[in-house]
Amino acid sequence: MMKILDQTEEASPAISYAGLIERIEILRSTLRWSSRLERADIDKLLRQATSLRDEVMQLSHKERFVQAAVAAEPQEAAGQSRGARRKALLERSFIFEGTFGDNPRLLESLEIAEKAAPTDLPVLIDGESGTGKELMAKVIHANGARADKPFISVNCGAIPDNLLESELFGHRKGAFTGASNDRKGKFESAHTGTIFLDEIGELPLAGQVKLLRVLESHEIQRVGSDETIAVDTRIVAATNRNLRKLSEAGKFREDLFYRLSVIHVTLPPLRERRDEIPLLIAWFGDEAAGTLKRRPVRLTPRLRDFLLGYAYPGNIRELRNMMYRISCLAGDMADVEHLPLDMRPASAGSTAASTDGAHTSGEQPISVANLMSLSDAKRAASDDAEKAFLERGLREVSGTVAELARRIDMNRSHLQMLLKKHGLHSKDFRNRNGPVAKQNGANERDEEDGEA
Repeated sequence: MMKILDQTEEASPAISYAGLIERIEILRSTLRWSSRLERADIDKLLRQATSLRDEVMQLSHKERFVQAAVAAEPQEAAGQSRGARRKALLERSFIFEGTFGDNPRLLESLEIAEKAAPTDLPVLIDGESGTGKELMAKVIHANGARADKPFISVNCGAIPDNLLESELFGHRKGAFTGASNDRKGKFESAHTGTIFLDEIGELPLAGQVKLLRVLESHEIQRVGSDETIAVDTRIVAATNRNLRKLSEAGKFREDLFYRLSVIHVTLPPLRERRDEIPLLIAWFGDEAAGTLKRRPVRLTPRLRDFLLGYAYPGNIRELRNMMYRISCLAGDMADVEHLPLDMRPASAGSTAASTDGAHTSGEQPISVANLMSLSDAKRAASDDAEKAFLERGLREVSGTVAELARRIDMNRSHLQMLLKKHGLHSKDFRNRNGPVAKQNGANERDEEDGEA
């Protein structure tokens, strides 16, 4: 027994990780059943051996990515074709759930993500809405040393200001009205894992100060408690806004921006990644077929040409939703009539005549030739009327969701669900009438405070 403990044999630099771990396990097994040491000494050595094993496993995990990164040095990558770079990413041990084309900006972002993943450095992902920022965050998590730990997603834009601290850091029982039990915050739930802060640009300045303190100290305090809790979380943030410009305008803390953007990844919009569109059409078509439990839908040449040439203002999210709609409404073959009315390409003849009539009446044109059944016509007309009603209401209240919900006597969460369904964002209707917007904004804040 003592001979094993006193061994000072130098490890060969060529020793395998498996061999080293095996030696550690033998040591742990021997110590566990030893009768020549005090139990306290055995426990101490067991803890040390376990810690050493974990470090070796982590080193082994990181080493794969270091080797992969070295294999694709910038000077080599510059000389590679885009197809070769894409193939190299796929062949390396880089986990990417989805499909991607040969766009150089996207490949560059994926290579940055691959090299950043095995570290614990903060990552800031920016890009237009629907470009796949949360997917990229999950890719970084899945390729890192924390892959088997929690991944907690937080939508910073959906948390009321007065509940932000409780949501992120938790609260103690009785800390405020309605706090009937102790509650963990998102940071505690993400301990040892990754926390994804989506729409970080929507975080109010007060919340930014609290977040910066956590990033600096790696400690949190629950609301209503003086006790500090150590948290070990990897931060990945995302935004569809320009944080640098926001910081210059005083709307986002400059020190927090630099803390979050140690690694900066930008996702290009789908209109700049047209080679990816046919891949995504096939991918989401198969995904929708699996969800709906039916065969993948086939596309007519006319519909395929439209999908390949469409601008996709909603990016990948819009394409995915479109493929699900087409797969649901069509039988074996889908055509342009299965697209939403406001997206269908205009046809000659009768459509032109109906358009003229609609313009004089102020209504949205509906062509009978583009509808597959009367029920489809009713559903389409109902959806269009619902969207128009919500748009008109948002304009009247300057984008204040709480005020609109009060006026139409609707639960606010249900109203927000309808706005999301139609792709409407309240912020797009704000500041159109300064005094009204200010007054309604105050009303919304008062209501949120009352709900707390």
